[in-house]
Amino acid sequence: MRFDFSTVDDSRSFVSVPAGIYACRIAEVRPRLSRDGSPLWSYRLEVDEGEYVGRTAAWDSITWSDRGVARVKQVLAVLGFDTSGMLELEPRDLINRRTRVNFVLELVENPTTGERVERLRVPYAGYQPLQHANGGNGGTAGRDAFGA
Repeated sequence: MRFDFSTVDDSRSFVSVPAGIYACRIAEVRPRLSRDGSPLWSYRLEVDEGEYVGRTAAWDSITWSDRGVARVKQVLAVLGFDTSGMLELEPRDLINRRTRVNFVLELVENPTTGERVERLRVPYAGYQPLQHANGGNGGTAGRDAFGA
């Protein structure tokens, strides 16, 4: 067998929907500890409307560290939790919460192996409540609160 491997891309893609803005629900939550020992909740964002309904768009996480709680507060507020005071919460309380999420394409290269991995990620302020989103069919919908 003779084959020219110079035409084969060395990247792996974990992208199941195009980058864009989608109505999503949290389908699964996996609690663990971050590198500094703080609680970290990773959650799977599943497209909830439109052409790609049912597909996993990406995994994101919130970290309950001193540095991370500002984003935790922001994400939980968008998900409909009252973050104005004391809140008692378990990871399972996030399941089926809905939000509109901005997903951007990320390409990461392993410096040792040269392998490239393509995936979607959520920017720091990539969430907004569904009721404040403009139009759309679950995919990209022109200009909105994300500036897209």
